[in-house]
Amino acid sequence: MTRKYFGTDGIRGRANAHPMTADVALRVAMATARVLKRTDGVLAHSRVVIGKDTRLSCYMLEQAMSAGFLAMGMDVVLTGPIPTPAIAVLTRSMRADIGVMISASHNPFEDNGIKLFGADGFKLPDSIEHDIEGWIDRDDLMSSELAPSDQMGRASRMEDAIGRMVEYAKASFPRKHTLEGIKIVLDCANGAAYKVAPQALWELEAEVITLGVSPNGKNINDHCGATHTEALQKKVVEEGTDIGIALDGDADRLILVDEKGVRIDGDQILALLGVHLKNEGRLAGKTVVSTVMSNLGLERYLAKEGITLLRAAVGDRYVVEKMKEGGYTLGGEQSGHIVLTEFGTTGDGLLAALQVLAILKERGQKASQLLNIFKPVPQLLKNVRFEKGGKPLERADVQEALREAEMTLAQSGRLLVRPSGTEPVIRVMAEGDDPEMVEQMVEKICSVIGR
Repeated sequence: MTRKYFGTDGIRGRANAHPMTADVALRVAMATARVLKRTDGVLAHSRVVIGKDTRLSCYMLEQAMSAGFLAMGMDVVLTGPIPTPAIAVLTRSMRADIGVMISASHNPFEDNGIKLFGADGFKLPDSIEHDIEGWIDRDDLMSSELAPSDQMGRASRMEDAIGRMVEYAKASFPRKHTLEGIKIVLDCANGAAYKVAPQALWELEAEVITLGVSPNGKNINDHCGATHTEALQKKVVEEGTDIGIALDGDADRLILVDEKGVRIDGDQILALLGVHLKNEGRLAGKTVVSTVMSNLGLERYLAKEGITLLRAAVGDRYVVEKMKEGGYTLGGEQSGHIVLTEFGTTGDGLLAALQVLAILKERGQKASQLLNIFKPVPQLLKNVRFEKGGKPLERADVQEALREAEMTLAQSGRLLVRPSGTEPVIRVMAEGDDPEMVEQMVEKICSVIGR
């Protein structure tokens, strides 16, 4: 299915350039309202919740999308800066018809994006996004589809969104515990969780040292947060804290740092939570869902613990879809998206961190003992940029190189070659017990693709 606007995680691009313009945002809102019209064709009194992160461009896109929904007869509730998972929660709890998060997640401030959630709190499926795309550029969207003047929507600001989400996060923490005695460095990436996360941890009685909590519209993810943990790692060691927590710009990712300053990725978090939930009888089907990018070491470790690892396509939406299909309760990505359906419907960095902290407090172990669970298989990922519109993976020489590499790695590793869902890049990943062989395979394939 060819997509003009939607990628693997909503619509994304450079702010104030197509498709992240006010005009397109207006049309996306109107098209979404049109597709989600009830069978009787009436949208009066329906509701949309719109959240955003801290990017400068969010002001423009928030107002444009608000205008689009209002013109179609939907009432709009604006939350202000708030994590992506909070929009999933509020859409359900406020009985809204649609939830919108304006964010480009871990990307730099120059980018922005639009993520859409259904009334059930789950990201909209591909089929509905496809229908929305069909309406975005239609001329009659801006004329015959508008609501009558007496049925236009009303807009309001939600004053207690932060407080509601702090209480929601705290409710996921075991009642018999607090975080008293736990010292944490928290990096909020100058992003959407800069108020919610520090408040929730402090109210649970942790000692919290904060980084990345002074957004100015342009410093989101700038050498901070889940994708840039160097400052956090240094601070954890300097302050002698028990653990470091890094969220990304919209707080749907979590990366941890142990007391020695070692970075802990999503695979290790999945290993910890998977075994913990299994031992408590809360891991449905004794199965964890991850993606094709998760390390082979995770799969081997879980297998020894009697847990099956199911792999989905890259993107937390595809992890969630597979979880819904099988009724599974834990899933995530190496990049730090952790989905716990016991509490939410999408990746939630703060909720995942609280579950880890609860185990840390209960066991009384050092983070380095708790979180370095398995030895990752040597893995190498490289990107090869190609001219937009090209199809390098269809070339005969590339196909032959891939066949040879797969045969070489068949007994002791894995090969994954895929196009990016957001840019003209081919991602080449190999892993195996022999690191030299892995490097040779990746270099050879990248060389052939780049010819």
